[in-house]
Amino acid sequence: MTTAAPAAVALGARLDRLPISTFHRRLVLALAGMILFEWVETYSFAFVAPALRAHWGLSLTDIAAVAGVASFGAFAGGILGGRLADRAGRRRTMLAFVTVYCAATLLCVLAQNPWQLMAARFAAHFGTQGMAVVAIVVLTEFVPAAHRGRLQTYKVVIGSLGIPVAGWAGYLLVPQGDWGWRAVFALGLFGGVFAWLVRRWVPESPRWLAARGQYARADEIVSAIERQCGTATEAGASTLPPPGTGHESTPVLSPPKLRDLLDGTHRRTFLVVSAMWTAGLLTYSAFQTWTPTLLAENGLELGDTLLMSAVLATAAPLGALLSAPLIDRWDRRVTQFVLGLLSATALLLFSLVRAPATVLVLGCLVNLLFQMIMPFLQVYSAEVFPTRIRALGSGTANALSRVANLAAPALIAALYTGLGYSAVFLALACLAVVGGVVAVTLGPRTTGLSLESATHPEHTPHD
Repeated sequence: MTTAAPAAVALGARLDRLPISTFHRRLVLALAGMILFEWVETYSFAFVAPALRAHWGLSLTDIAAVAGVASFGAFAGGILGGRLADRAGRRRTMLAFVTVYCAATLLCVLAQNPWQLMAARFAAHFGTQGMAVVAIVVLTEFVPAAHRGRLQTYKVVIGSLGIPVAGWAGYLLVPQGDWGWRAVFALGLFGGVFAWLVRRWVPESPRWLAARGQYARADEIVSAIERQCGTATEAGASTLPPPGTGHESTPVLSPPKLRDLLDGTHRRTFLVVSAMWTAGLLTYSAFQTWTPTLLAENGLELGDTLLMSAVLATAAPLGALLSAPLIDRWDRRVTQFVLGLLSATALLLFSLVRAPATVLVLGCLVNLLFQMIMPFLQVYSAEVFPTRIRALGSGTANALSRVANLAAPALIAALYTGLGYSAVFLALACLAVVGGVVAVTLGPRTTGLSLESATHPEHTPHD
């Protein structure tokens, strides 16, 4: 532990002692609102893809190319967003990426051909992913340890409303003509409203400031939050390093680098989290992106497909809400493993049915279970890295999952063409259990621990 660590630990302890207050509720609302419209933008393509095939005469391979390029944009945004957040600050990085995402979303609305849409989707996913990985870290670093999972879950609950918003917008608007799918894309622009709330309500992370040696500013922010929470601040000054030690305002840790994630201290954690993100996100995004198109390929009319997809998407927020009482109650790794097994079972059953009513019931169950897993994945990936590389580690692990998504659209298309409808969902069922298995067998325990304790290997049990 460096000479700066006692002050950083003390600041973290003050944040962990705070009661949940208006500050925390505003924090969740502002971040979740941005995530909501980020998810609208991200998942809108799944609901407009059947219409784009009709309007522009696109093949399944063309749809796969647009989805793959978007995944590459998310990969780049996740890595750069995490790197900049650890170097330049959480707040300014998040706002910069929101600006990129809003500008790119407007370009999606105005696209006149598949090539323009591909470029715009790349930039939009670059912005949304850079913003999203930092938002996860920001909430993790402000929320008390006892409530960290629950408030992260509430953020996911609100954010996941973007999926049914995109689904119902697709159902209501896409059949109206060429302007319909453009209107669905345009909904993502409303994320800028919540970016303005972030500017007003969300300060820079005190934990990041302390890691950079800016103890006085960090102490000032924590003291302001304590006043909002109605707690005493007499002990605040004791968290500052003694004057004249040379640590009052200068960084004490070197800037984060990608190679830090693969050194002896963090390699195992980084590989575990990367595997969890890759398996979880690949399963979920493949199901969301391809289900409307595959249902249409199997005989459903466009209107029926869009209606069914909208109903399936409506289950997403309920699933996230159901995870709230579970996420801080038991070891997150074990709960995620159980949810993975249930998801795999639902996917196996989904692969065997064709009747619309049964597809609806099982599809809703799959979406519900996926959204129960998402809060666990988000909070866990941010808990296991130290502050200095938290955004870089969480963001890069998330971004690596997008590499798999680069090939996933083409693989899903090939799997469907070669082996059929059921084979796609059988493959997704196998992937659904991977994240939980890796977490239980190799991941450190974090539930209920302070961030400072959870990120020190000697204090964090793996079993």
